[in-house]
Amino acid sequence: MKLHNLSPAPGSRKARKRVGRGDSSGLGKTAGRGDKGQKSRTGAVIRPFFEGGQIPLFRRLPKRGFKNADRIIYQLVNLSVIDANFNAGDMVNDETMRAKKLLGKAALPIKVLANGEITKAVTVKADAFSQAAIAKIEAAGGKVEVIG
Repeated sequence: MKLHNLSPAPGSRKARKRVGRGDSSGLGKTAGRGDKGQKSRTGAVIRPFFEGGQIPLFRRLPKRGFKNADRIIYQLVNLSVIDANFNAGDMVNDETMRAKKLLGKAALPIKVLANGEITKAVTVKADAFSQAAIAKIEAAGGKVEVIG
């Protein structure tokens, strides 16, 4: 086998479509665009969901609900997770939770929720706490510090 004998497998290479190169090519005259109309013209760009001037579907459907533009999206941490991953007297904050891979990639503010029980006295620093979480942490002898 030599380099000049190599060739691609049959059917693996396909010739590109050369449009507008004469009638006998099969793609001459209108170059596969058909006759007349917006899509046959040069430079025609029809944006997605355009329905030819008809009121589009997203405008025909009723609008419902409300999206608050100022809402804060928190990264949630449950007390059961803190209890399972930290020892008594530990400092629980953003860095220590990231080191133990308890948080996702996004740098979102952290909120501690009261799901589960906590049996250790730990100091928890977070952006927000539920009232029940504060009560459980303090009942276990820990401290709560709101940052930010």
